[in-house]
Amino acid sequence: MSKPPGLAPYLDPARSNRFLVLLWPLLAVLLCAALWAATLLRVEAEQEGVASQARKDVAAYAEAYEQYITRSVAQMDQITMQLKFSWENSRQAGLLDEMRRDGMFTDSAFHVVAVLDRGGIVRSSTRAGLIGADLASGAYFNHHRDNNSTALRVGTAPTQFGSADDVVLFTRRLETREEEFDGLVLMAIDARYFTSFVSPATIGAGGIVALAGSEGRLRVEQRSNGASFVDAVALPRRGAVWSGEQGVRLVEGVDGFADGQSRVLGWRQSTVYPLVALVGLPQHDALAANNGYWIESRDRAIVATLCLLLLGAVGAVLARRAVARDKEQDEVRRAYRTATESGNDGFYMASAVRARDGQITDFRIVDCNERGAFFYGVTRDALVGKSLTEIDSGLFGEELLSTYRKAMDSGFYEDDRKMPSDNRLNISWGRRRLVRVGNGLAVTLQDISERKAHEDQLERLANEDTLTGLATRHAFLERMPAMLVQAQGTNTSAALLFIDLDEFKYVNDTHGHATGDQLLKAAAGRLLSLLRPSDQVARFGGDEFVVLLSPCDGERQAASVASRIVEAFGVPFLIGDELHAVGSSIGISMYPRDGLDAETLVKHSDIAMYVGKNEGKGQYRFFDPSLSSTLNSRARLKQNMLEALEADQFVLHYQPRVDARSGELLSMEALVRWRHPTLGMVAPGEFIPLAEATGLIVRIGETVIDKACAQLAAWREAGVALVPVSINVSPKQFLRGGVQRQLSAALVRHRVPASLIEVEITESAMMGDQDDILAELAALRALGVKLHVDDFGTGYSSLSQLQRLKMDVLKVDRAFTTELANSKEGKVFFQAIVSMAHALGMSVVAEGVETAEQLAILRHLDCNEVQGYYIARPVPADEMAAMMQRRYLLDAAVA
Repeated sequence: MSKPPGLAPYLDPARSNRFLVLLWPLLAVLLCAALWAATLLRVEAEQEGVASQARKDVAAYAEAYEQYITRSVAQMDQITMQLKFSWENSRQAGLLDEMRRDGMFTDSAFHVVAVLDRGGIVRSSTRAGLIGADLASGAYFNHHRDNNSTALRVGTAPTQFGSADDVVLFTRRLETREEEFDGLVLMAIDARYFTSFVSPATIGAGGIVALAGSEGRLRVEQRSNGASFVDAVALPRRGAVWSGEQGVRLVEGVDGFADGQSRVLGWRQSTVYPLVALVGLPQHDALAANNGYWIESRDRAIVATLCLLLLGAVGAVLARRAVARDKEQDEVRRAYRTATESGNDGFYMASAVRARDGQITDFRIVDCNERGAFFYGVTRDALVGKSLTEIDSGLFGEELLSTYRKAMDSGFYEDDRKMPSDNRLNISWGRRRLVRVGNGLAVTLQDISERKAHEDQLERLANEDTLTGLATRHAFLERMPAMLVQAQGTNTSAALLFIDLDEFKYVNDTHGHATGDQLLKAAAGRLLSLLRPSDQVARFGGDEFVVLLSPCDGERQAASVASRIVEAFGVPFLIGDELHAVGSSIGISMYPRDGLDAETLVKHSDIAMYVGKNEGKGQYRFFDPSLSSTLNSRARLKQNMLEALEADQFVLHYQPRVDARSGELLSMEALVRWRHPTLGMVAPGEFIPLAEATGLIVRIGETVIDKACAQLAAWREAGVALVPVSINVSPKQFLRGGVQRQLSAALVRHRVPASLIEVEITESAMMGDQDDILAELAALRALGVKLHVDDFGTGYSSLSQLQRLKMDVLKVDRAFTTELANSKEGKVFFQAIVSMAHALGMSVVAEGVETAEQLAILRHLDCNEVQGYYIARPVPADEMAAMMQRRYLLDAAVA
């Protein structure tokens, strides 16, 4: 080593011996002090780096685990969507058995797969013991019944499906063609399927991986010993600890883990599902490198100090170089470890090949895993050492090389890429991530082909109606703004036709959904044949269609098209060997006169159709602003009814039913009345039809059942001698199912015997699926209540149907009672009804008896019981109690 020129005079032996005696100890002390100062600073910096790296490692674990969870849940999402589609199109009880024979649900992770109907009864299941079970009490069932979303729900499972410590529940709503609730599909999956992401050796003793619902419904954890728990026992109970999309923090103290251990917690929310992936590493393990590095650095400093007088500056330079090399190698090792931890992703290390001027001309693959080589259809040995241009320039060309150069310039690049169509590739869609490391790139390639295929399928299902092939409501409304902009640009008009099929519900109810589906397909085809190729057509849901005529030459052209549609739909449809007559009602709104946007035009055409349909089916009508007031009145009445249900404004009046000869009180009919705070008592005729149309009649019916049972209990406590109460069940309430369950719960709640309840069902309520109707009637009969056919003669009942349904009482409509004194035919017809009912073992009640003459004729015709104003009008509960005490009412009525 050459001597520094500035020190030459002092190094002369003749002049500097004494100086060297003082200089070398001083230099040694200064160098030692400098060494220790440098060591302490470097240790502090490295400790911060190690702690930062620990946080990055935990974050990397959380990110990888989130990707694993998202892929796993996406598989469950796709399976439940497939099961929902298969069930709604077949509704076969053996569907799951057939799917198992095809290889589905054979994995041990599937504890239970089941299909529940709208009443909560298991109709199909991979576990035979569950078929027929009533699962309507579960929170997941209430969630899907009360929410119209068909999105996948993830939560914990009840004990029917396995140990509560190891099961996660996936459910999805089923719907009818009218988009009403029709049950749900259900999968109970082993919790370890979602938490066995890493081995205990990876997360260390005391480590935890966990899956949590971002909405707080679900917590699943797995510890380093392999034990897994649902409703986690160690995870912090406060979900705010991991708020935000992602993060890393040290968790300890009162907000920490239940076992008291401090951990570095990393979390990351799924971008697709309401789930959070969590990884917790013990604080000691995560930060152990800090203490180890301090001990190592301290020993190194001592050794360096002892060797300082011998090695001097050379040792310092060598040490500095060694540290730099160690740091560089450690960075490479961390990058490699982070990129290759997930075995499902392809990993590549690509080194840049540069020209003499430093420009990158190519990249060479210096390392990869087997998964990465598999994506390209080769082995790892065949891929390592190849350059990008050697792999296949015709496959990717300059585009791939350009992407790699861009990543080198920016340091990071990520995208989703559709791979070229080539039979050599084993991947169709990939997510690429390129990170610059020194003179090369660390590349990860994730296979997202299944997710992209699922997204494509969902997009197709959202935009194309599977039954008719027409556009869906969503797709139509997406396209409509562009069509209106085009019409505005060309200064032309457009017309929106809202079409509703008349009598379709009757065909669907009497001939089944299969016939209804065929009718809808035929109607769609007939509609398309009447329109121009440029006209837009969509199925809006159920039996509703919309047509956008653009361009349209004013009302005359719109009326002409609507007239053709009404005329064409007046011709019956041939489905199988039967003709089905359905008409069409059409509402028309004109652009720009009736609205400037899609929502307004659809609303106005719907209003026009609705008002026109009420005035008479089989016609078209243009929108008029005055029509809105009618619908607004109905909307206000509906809102008032909702408020009435919440405020308990509905009350019951009771009308007695007596023996036709003796006048003895035998029963009474409960009739609902609306006691409005400002309008007074609202008659049933003013609100019952709207309640039927809007579906509120179901909630009103539940209220009537509960109030009738409560009143019977109150009369009993007062010592009144009770007679049965008959309750009217609307067609919508009966066909929806659940009347037996509601009635049974009310009887138990108020401790009322079933013999005091009778159920009245109209003929129209019994025109649906006969198997379902017979099952519901049998369930009601099993409770011990009597069953009445209400308003007989106004519906479609036949002798064979009455015989099959086995009803107890036949209530003849007041229209036939009125005709008794008016014509001979009226008596003959009534006599035939009485004879038929008695032959079937049914007693007969005449409704609407208002005169003594009618009563005399009914006695002569051997009618069993009578009900009407001649006996008594409907009265409140206190007046009805007095009648029950009096018992015999007919003499008082005559008097």
